[in-house]
Amino acid sequence: MSIVRRFLAVALVLLLVAPAAQAQTHVISKADLAKAVAGRVHQDQADRAALVSLLQRDAVRTIAKKAGLSVDKAAAAVSLLQGDDLRELASRARQVENDLAGGASTVVISTTTVIIVLLIVILLVLIAD
Repeated sequence: MSIVRRFLAVALVLLLVAPAAQAQTHVISKADLAKAVAGRVHQDQADRAALVSLLQRDAVRTIAKKAGLSVDKAAAAVSLLQGDDLRELASRARQVENDLAGGASTVVISTTTVIIVLLIVILLVLIAD
């Protein structure tokens, strides 16, 4: 009877330990997770750099000054942006950069570009407050 009890005790312990051991398996490896996090951090830094680069352009500073907005406040607010807001504003900033850079020796700023620049600056100023 002692052997049966020991066998049942060992079987019970194995049944209790087996699910806990299986719970340690992960769907994604730690290396893949670290790589994904590093990629997101890199993308966020690139997005912030795109916004700061746009805000440093003379044309943007001139437009903001005429509208009575502080580009310095907006630049400071860039570090506060996260997630979808950061990605959306960076996308628009890149679009404006492309419009402004266009390869021409003179830059003609379209109404759409001016509106986008003003929206970016206003959103950043609001975030800073």
